[in-house]
Amino acid sequence: MEEVKGILRLTVNKGTNLAVRDRASGTSDPYVVATLDHQKTKTKVVKDDCNPIWNDVLTLAIKDPKEPIKLTVYDKDTFSEDDNLGTSNVDVNPYLECLEMRTDLNDLAIGTKLETVEPDEHNHLAEESFIVWNKDSITQDMILRLRNVETGEIEVQIEITPVKDPHLIV
Repeated sequence: MEEVKGILRLTVNKGTNLAVRDRASGTSDPYVVATLDHQKTKTKVVKDDCNPIWNDVLTLAIKDPKEPIKLTVYDKDTFSEDDNLGTSNVDVNPYLECLEMRTDLNDLAIGTKLETVEPDEHNHLAEESFIVWNKDSITQDMILRLRNVETGEIEVQIEITPVKDPHLIV
């Protein structure tokens, strides 16, 4: 049985300048699939929009800190396999490091910046962003540049809440 380190709430806010895959309409029908370990969840499909607004909240359990959160954007197709609109990874290690100092966190003011995260090979940030303390959880707002595609970014917020019972079975 694997220990659960935290509960991750991923708010997928919007996509910007996503690739066109439906040539006839000059647009795409995008949705996002979030994968962590063997868990998978997805947003709703937004029809005919290369700048979709999802505002969907996806929930995953963090078990293995070595596994990144993988976000894949797809174009929904009715009569063929869905087209890939790009992928992006987020490293969970910075969050877990912040949670490890949790005993000290309770004394901090809400909104305190805990760590600056720079774009690197372990995450696909478009720009630096900050991990912030918010009472019982840590959050990070970020823009992720999609890889393996000609264009596109997604805007997300990660919120991680530590679990009281690490032997929680998910």
